Amino acid sequence: MPFQPSLGTLRDALLFGTALFGAFLAALWLALVFWTYRDLARRSQDRVLRLLAAGVVLLLGPLGVILYLLLRPASTLEEAYQHALEEEALLSEIEARTQCPGCGARTLSEWQVCPACATRLRRACSDCGNLLELGWRLCPYCAAPAAGRADTGTAGRETPASPPA
Repeated sequence: MPFQPSLGTLRDALLFGTALFGAFLAALWLALVFWTYRDLARRSQDRVLRLLAAGVVLLLGPLGVILYLLLRPASTLEEAYQHALEEEALLSEIEARTQCPGCGARTLSEWQVCPACATRLRRACSDCGNLLELGWRLCPYCAAPAAGRADTGTAGRETPASPPA
């Protein structure tokens, strides 16, 4: 005797398939809500905004996701942080470069003279050889007095001339 499907078994199979498809759509909907919340958590620190975006997706479904994708911040917090670090590194590199007092050309901190106008920028320490700024009285590396600047305590003061004998 061959198996003959009855109208009741077809209806049950269709009902089961519809219920399974509905459960899949409900799970997809909830997954979109959670994805929206987590995505906005990576892009903003505002908790109310995260809840609001998740609520819009919960109410509007796929249309809410499209609306969220149109309105969400362009970069994540980590991308913004990396961008700020790159800017800070560039600024510190620019600040590390100095200008020649003679001609205004950009110079590096390791240069003793300006290559454009030959203005003396720094001098070498007579003891350790490290570069010193022109106005320094002592070498910060070895504490030796700077060449040509004896630190005797009377530098810059005139001594009274002795009367002629």
